[in-house]
Amino acid sequence: MQEPIKEKVLMDHIPKHIAIIMDGNGRWAKARSLPRISGHKEGINSVREITRVCGEIGVRHLTLYTFSTENWKRPSSEVSALMHLLLKTIKEEIEELHREEVRFTIIGDLDTIPSRTAKGLMEGVKMTEKNTGLNLNLALNYGSRQEIIKAIKNLALKVQSGDLNPANIDINLLSDCLYTRDIPDPDLLIRTSGECRLSNFLLWQIAYTEIFMTELFWPEFREKQLMDAILDFQSRERRFGNVGQKIQN
Repeated sequence: MQEPIKEKVLMDHIPKHIAIIMDGNGRWAKARSLPRISGHKEGINSVREITRVCGEIGVRHLTLYTFSTENWKRPSSEVSALMHLLLKTIKEEIEELHREEVRFTIIGDLDTIPSRTAKGLMEGVKMTEKNTGLNLNLALNYGSRQEIIKAIKNLALKVQSGDLNPANIDINLLSDCLYTRDIPDPDLLIRTSGECRLSNFLLWQIAYTEIFMTELFWPEFREKQLMDAILDFQSRERRFGNVGQKIQN
């Protein structure tokens, strides 16, 4: 880690959960007259570095928006290449992740993911399920609105069967029906590429999350940029609707 940056970061105020919308792979490639898949391949180098740094500084959960429910609208050739790249990457990286005690998890609906890719991903989940280090959590075929609707349907079925009194439905009960039931809400959400929208990502979970936007494309986002985002996070007051206190150096 770059020591000048490390010295500035308050190591006892590292966000426990960082979520990232990894945007701009295609535009990074286009600016270099490369095919879009080249941008996705370079983006994997950013994933590798950000995962490493998060593990080093004590982040407990890193959720990466890998493939949204809307991404199926992209050209079929690109989708197919992405699924192949995803499978290839997890096969190449999972042993190293396992050695580093990284726990690999997935949120989203894998039912419509190509079976070969889904099988490879779940093998990675199984291999690392007992690891106690960083939780690397991929949001894959994920859409927050769809996630919330699914949770509401589950609660409605319990009400219909008489197992749940509607009056008992609260924030915690709905949260327990989401994909993220086992992890805390993000402290920090990062979006690359200069876009200022959430794109159907963790809409319920980021109610009080600090948001950091950067103009850089995802393949350009590395250790220094992550530390800059964390420093910015540490400079803010987190009030959660109440009176807050700024983190002091």
